Amino acid sequence: MFRKILIANRSEIALRVICACKELGIKTVAVYSEADRHSLHVRFADEAICIGPAKSTLSYLNIASVISAAEITNVDAVHPGYGFLSENAEFAEVCELSGIKFIGPTPHVIREMGLKQRARAIMKEAKVPILPGSQGVLRNTEEALSLGVEIGYPIMLKAAAGGGGRGMRMVRSEAELPNLLAQAQAEAEAAFSSGDVYIEKLVEAPRHIEFQVLADEHGSVEILGERECSIQRRHQKLIEESPSPSVSPKLRAKISNSLRAAIQSIGYTNAGTVEFLMDEKQNLYFIEVNARIQVEHPVTEFVTGIDLVKAQIRIAAGEKLTSILGGPVTTRGHAIECRINAEDPSTFAPSPGKITGFNLPGGIGVRVDTAAYTDSVIPPYYDSLIAKLITYGESRIEAIQRMRRALGMFVIEGIRTSIPLHEQILCDEDFVAGKFDTNFLNHFKLPDRNAREEPVTDEALASRTDYGAASF
Repeated sequence: MFRKILIANRSEIALRVICACKELGIKTVAVYSEADRHSLHVRFADEAICIGPAKSTLSYLNIASVISAAEITNVDAVHPGYGFLSENAEFAEVCELSGIKFIGPTPHVIREMGLKQRARAIMKEAKVPILPGSQGVLRNTEEALSLGVEIGYPIMLKAAAGGGGRGMRMVRSEAELPNLLAQAQAEAEAAFSSGDVYIEKLVEAPRHIEFQVLADEHGSVEILGERECSIQRRHQKLIEESPSPSVSPKLRAKISNSLRAAIQSIGYTNAGTVEFLMDEKQNLYFIEVNARIQVEHPVTEFVTGIDLVKAQIRIAAGEKLTSILGGPVTTRGHAIECRINAEDPSTFAPSPGKITGFNLPGGIGVRVDTAAYTDSVIPPYYDSLIAKLITYGESRIEAIQRMRRALGMFVIEGIRTSIPLHEQILCDEDFVAGKFDTNFLNHFKLPDRNAREEPVTDEALASRTDYGAASF
């Protein structure tokens, strides 16, 4: 087992990795930017080292600074978390050359999976269903126009080197294609330093389904079920759950078997997620592989009882899945995650600033992953995620009811948050019935701008019935 691990990340995921390391008896090193000097991941790590200014390109994305911190503190391994350098093959390679274990897939596999068209070809060969589309990146506008006619509109243009909604354009007609192709290429170049894009057939009202993968360094692969991630805003997930209310046991088994063969064929190791779109006939189509731990991994942990971050570390240390999992993986109950963001719930405008009041919900079946606290500051430089609120129930309805209760007890004052939006979604009839797709928010009435934003006043408290010290 490793002696000391550096966490090349920040906020709640850095704190999550620190917790796993503490339980495994491993020392930790936190890296931080000048904006994160007072973050909890800095406080709770065994060592901490500043790696640069607030701007992520000068700190968390600066490979030389992160590697220098790892060498100065003499760590055995680096855990990249998600985002930042987690899917950067160059970073994984530099770790390897420096004699530091990268807790994730090999640099070769990260590169292969980062090239969407290569990943599509691998999945197709393993008989994992894929959407009709181009065989490779588009060479010119003429090729795009020809493929558009062949595949049939509507189609989707996608960046070959990235995701998260950047470099994507929906095309509904041949006339739109040249201009939208230029836009997608320019956005992809700016976001990923590569303007390569490809075409896929557009599924008009899809559900977003992803399967959790664990693979050891001895050739064993386990598929830990699926997550439903269809509640999104501009391709950014807001609510995730496991299992999906739309995936049947038969479909789950079929896709799991195909994925197991595909993951083994590419020599994939550690944790990863394979993402799919589901059409209205419940057909699943592969879209991409995320070669890292996911933001929404806690819902899988709840229903399987498996600590995925500990599993990542143990796999990287050379342990076998049979030892880590202790037997066949079974799932039980239902889990839901709400991403609590520092955003105006009615406009989605960022809302950085100081948290002046903070109360976390608790109780049976409630988990909160966060690095926030009263008087902490949500900086404007990074992702707006403040916390992940996760609830578990024996049934989906119980998980929803528990989430409603937990959201009502979650207090964050001083900034605007997405809590009112989540409260409204969790009470929506279609959501409760499991009838939704990725277009859900397009026809959803957003909360009133003032909902849940003002702290409870003394006058409001005085108006409530008070039984004092009476005993019952």
